[in-house]
Amino acid sequence: MNLDFTPEQDAFRAEVRAWLDENLSSRLADKVRTSKHLSKQDMEDWHAKLHARGWLANHWPEEYGGPGWGPVEKFIFEDECAMANAPRIVPFGVSMLGPVLLKYGSDAQKAHYLPRILDGTDWWCQGYSEPGAGSDLASLKTTAIKEGDHYIVNGQKTWTTLGQHADWIFCLVRTSKEGKPQEGISFLLIDMKTPGIEVRPIHLLDGDHEVNEVWFSDVKVPVENLVGPENQGWTLAKYLLTYERTGIAGVGFSTSALAELKAVIGKTEKATDPLFAARVARVEIALENMKTTNMRVLASAAGGAAPGAESSLLKIKGTEIRQEINALFMRAMGPQAQPFISEALEEGYNGPEIGPEGAAWAAKDYFNNRKLSIFGGSNEIQKNIVSKAMLGF
Repeated sequence: MNLDFTPEQDAFRAEVRAWLDENLSSRLADKVRTSKHLSKQDMEDWHAKLHARGWLANHWPEEYGGPGWGPVEKFIFEDECAMANAPRIVPFGVSMLGPVLLKYGSDAQKAHYLPRILDGTDWWCQGYSEPGAGSDLASLKTTAIKEGDHYIVNGQKTWTTLGQHADWIFCLVRTSKEGKPQEGISFLLIDMKTPGIEVRPIHLLDGDHEVNEVWFSDVKVPVENLVGPENQGWTLAKYLLTYERTGIAGVGFSTSALAELKAVIGKTEKATDPLFAARVARVEIALENMKTTNMRVLASAAGGAAPGAESSLLKIKGTEIRQEINALFMRAMGPQAQPFISEALEEGYNGPEIGPEGAAWAAKDYFNNRKLSIFGGSNEIQKNIVSKAMLGF
């Protein structure tokens, strides 16, 4: 694979950079750079700008509203967005459900849901994990019993990111207890306004309301909201997770965070520490290697294939790199990373600074991003997938 960019691709990078300069406000970029809490309006406004430009669903086919990019263009776009400190596209509708509907959805489902994902009419969340079904997703217990032209859903989902904003949730539900656990799971689309749904907040250490519990009590869901065949949802779930895991790798975000780390180091005593410099060099080398793997996965997807075990490799290494950068931020700040002022993560904070820029959010990012190696299938699970798919055992 030729890793040199062509003149056309360099021109595309310049186009993306110019568009970001014009459309990404300094206020929003600064909130992202300093890890301040983003409001629903912040995320919706950025979604709308990308949609208006035709760059929102950059991996969708043109016939469904995608820009028709190849893997290199997608890589360049995400890299430039991260380096400009643009908000991450909320992935649940665009990057997770969208590819599933494109591959497994009925014509009616595609015609109804895909345009609503693009224009922001529907905000989606993901209903996979349960209190007893995290990495062992096949042990989920939320049931969907078919009664006439509806399913009756009962159970609980947890760690539902941004579920408090969602209009719809795509859920894995158990429709049969026969055979292997994976064989009785179905993929269901559920309107969050349906009677019997309760969303309970889970507040994180930094005070942010990012995740939730979602409870279902005799929730009626039309049978036409089933995606794919009944009891074949495990196939759809695995397909979706390959896209989620590739995104979790966060190549662009690691690139941006590393640049920020280098800028911060010069203001601390670590600027002259050779051992610290060696750790930074190691993570930078690992990141450059991962960029190559990321390009290979994107190239495979562009050829019509779903990302395979390579997405697990990206997830493992990508999350390790992001966590190492967070750890290096903490180490660079030293004792000044220990105090935590939650108000400093809100827009408009003008209180006292507790150290060099970066100290205010170093601990927040460090602790919050411990989740990266757990969600989307823990890294231990990913290593099992890689060993089975690539090594044969």
